[in-house]
Amino acid sequence: MAGEPGGGESGGGLTAYIVHHLTHNTKEFAFGSIHFDSWVIALALGLLASFLMWTQARKATSGVPSKAQAFVELVVEFVDAQVKDTFHGDRRFIAPLALTIFVWVAFMNTMDLLPLDLPSAAITAVAGEEAAHHTYLRVVPTADVNTTFALSITVFLLIIFYSIKAKGGWGFTKELFTAPFHAHGAFAKVVLAIPNLFLNLVEYLSKPVSLGMRLFGNMYAGELVFMLIAGLFMSWVTFVPGVIFQSVWAIFHILIILLQAFIFMVLTVVYLAMAHEHH
Repeated sequence: MAGEPGGGESGGGLTAYIVHHLTHNTKEFAFGSIHFDSWVIALALGLLASFLMWTQARKATSGVPSKAQAFVELVVEFVDAQVKDTFHGDRRFIAPLALTIFVWVAFMNTMDLLPLDLPSAAITAVAGEEAAHHTYLRVVPTADVNTTFALSITVFLLIIFYSIKAKGGWGFTKELFTAPFHAHGAFAKVVLAIPNLFLNLVEYLSKPVSLGMRLFGNMYAGELVFMLIAGLFMSWVTFVPGVIFQSVWAIFHILIILLQAFIFMVLTVVYLAMAHEHH
């Protein structure tokens, strides 16, 4: 991570500071490159969330619950209620999926509340300032478009699966060419087949794009605002106002963190319900 904004990585000031903080730790492989920091942190947070939920499930009691158990039950009941109101088929897979999405995305979003230069300070303490200048680490996986699109593409594949499950393979294929513009004559059906296919492809493809871009855009913007505040108020004179501005933005950002996790979860359930129920 970069040093103080005033000096930047190589005297570039605030711009160099922000650019350094926005650079991913990239690993090259035979099949291409990946953002290693996003992948590792997302995996670690997913495992941590699963472990915490599992420990509370093991300790669950029918008596007076602990505060942790009561909180987990509140989250589970909240998500289940959202699924029950939206998805009217078999919820045995959809409800756990929605809970996984909500908790995992919330955990990844929450990384944006960590102090901006905490990773840099940790690397400096362990390996020295020079190593910190040349080490890149972005700790918010959902501020990486690769992470959000990986999630949304998975949802897209589930949409296709439930569409085929509800309509059958032939029914799904037929609908691509016969809706939304319906025709009764053979000639009219042929004429409208291409426009119908185009509109259906746009509709299907817009879902993962909107899901991925909405989450990415909000988290990237929130991360950037934290960096701008840190850079603009990085001096002894502006230290106190900087802390106030960062605190106010962090409190507001908590709402964004939870809201974006909720929106991603709800839209996933809505899209799957539309695919499952539309014949």
